[in-house]
Amino acid sequence: MGLILPAVQAARETARRMDCLQNLRQIGIALHNCHDTQGRIPAGWSSVSGTSSAIGWAARILPYLEQNQLRQLVDERAGIDSPNNAAARTATLETYMCASDVEDDHFQLFKEIGDHESHEPNSTEVIVELPAASYLGVFGSSDPDAELSVQGEGAFVRDRDLTFSRVLRGTSHVLFVGERTARKLPATWLGIDLEGEDAAGRVAGQALLGPNRDDADECEFDSRHPGGVNFLWGDGHGTWLVDEVDPLLYRTLACLQE
Repeated sequence: MGLILPAVQAARETARRMDCLQNLRQIGIALHNCHDTQGRIPAGWSSVSGTSSAIGWAARILPYLEQNQLRQLVDERAGIDSPNNAAARTATLETYMCASDVEDDHFQLFKEIGDHESHEPNSTEVIVELPAASYLGVFGSSDPDAELSVQGEGAFVRDRDLTFSRVLRGTSHVLFVGERTARKLPATWLGIDLEGEDAAGRVAGQALLGPNRDDADECEFDSRHPGGVNFLWGDGHGTWLVDEVDPLLYRTLACLQE
């Protein structure tokens, strides 16, 4: 039994890793179908006029994942915490969840205290409870939570839809979506309240130091798969990126331009 159990566990993890990669490939097909239909893919998060909310990119591609019914539950004209979005806030989607990430299906978004990185005491004010997700758009090598002072270099930034013609390095050479565990920072497919803690980091991730780095920012990509992280590239193919990837290459792959 001592010999068999580790082998069984390893086989199960391999299967979960492949399922996770398949989820990303489905997301890639949805993004390309969205681009074919609308001529663009959605912004990382799109501001809702008159509110502090923003709708996430993953909510806007739901029709291309054959999730029209769920998409109709998302009211883009109302705040994320609005009663209009109450049903959407309870919904989780298997395609957006990695089976190896064993955290809860929902999480509470607390109100930010002070400026980002101000090291203020932890907030106790809950703004909204959100459905969880394991996959985030690539903001670039910059920190999405500092997006008011930096412009993301990647595919998914605030209020900017993207056409593939703007991916000057070629879609097959740019990371579009990656995974991150809730132990690092819980993420969501639905959207955010911009007054929440690490709000932008709930829909977009950072590629700076490398995958699965304990010394990295909470927005950095990571997984529970030993040795690496699954990523979706702009052309729709998914691959495994090892923890030992060269940091300079890693940052370059997160950028639309040279």
